[in-house]
Amino acid sequence: MMRIGLFLLTNLAVIVVFSIVFGILSRFFGIGGVHGAGGLNYVSLAIMCGIYGMVGSMISLFLSKWMAKRSTGTVVIESPRNATEQWLVDTVARQARAVNIGMPEVGIFNNSQPNAFATGWNKNKALVAVSSGLLQNMNQDEVEAVLAHEIGHVANGDMITLALIQGVVNAFVMFFARIIGSFVDRTVFKNTSNRPGIGYFITSIVMDILLGFLASAIVMWFSRLREFRADQMGAKLASREKMISALDALRPSAQRPDQMPESMKAFAISSGQTQGFSIANLFRSHPTLDDRIAALREYNPSES
Repeated sequence: MMRIGLFLLTNLAVIVVFSIVFGILSRFFGIGGVHGAGGLNYVSLAIMCGIYGMVGSMISLFLSKWMAKRSTGTVVIESPRNATEQWLVDTVARQARAVNIGMPEVGIFNNSQPNAFATGWNKNKALVAVSSGLLQNMNQDEVEAVLAHEIGHVANGDMITLALIQGVVNAFVMFFARIIGSFVDRTVFKNTSNRPGIGYFITSIVMDILLGFLASAIVMWFSRLREFRADQMGAKLASREKMISALDALRPSAQRPDQMPESMKAFAISSGQTQGFSIANLFRSHPTLDDRIAALREYNPSES
């Protein structure tokens, strides 16, 4: 779950920076203005938000692998130093060939909990990493299934699809944030000029953050869907029994506080579990382990 949290935080930071830069250019240099004598020009605003929203999402995507390495301390296996590292590289290579993608980088990061993630802007230039706790607490069959799950994320192009969804969400967030900002500027701050005032800029930035957080529920919904698809790929490349066993082995760690960096939680194979419906569950990147295992029991790899 780590990589989506990182992606979202990077994306939000980029959007806020863009908002500030755009506001300065618009206010003091008249560049890219969306204000006229009658207030906001909604067509120009929509075009601007669409461009800036997608650019922010694409930057987040291109930075994802670099930031994942830095935030987790992942060490890429350049040349295997032992039998375990050689097996990891060989297994990922075999699974990558099976789904016709380029060989990902393979890495290990120091974390006592069993976890793993895959990330990267291109399915042929991805990174697959496992935690030291995963290697210590799971048997080889279970680790194979986890690797297959992560390869599934890469092969399914989940990061690219996520970036497109996030880009659309960004555009809507920026669009409505500026409409609210203009309303506050004119009604609360009584700005009657053709140029946006301080109320517009402050309100727009605050709403970028607030609406961006609320809109992340849409991205998390997609994240939960993609976990089921990646589990199915794990069942196809390893076996359904191995994938179920791997998920079942995650139960003890799911009951403990998550040690993964907050920004990377949406990218890992596991996250802490909360049963039942709650508002917090709308922002969860993963379904519960019970739901994932139940879905796998009904899945027949030979029919897909």
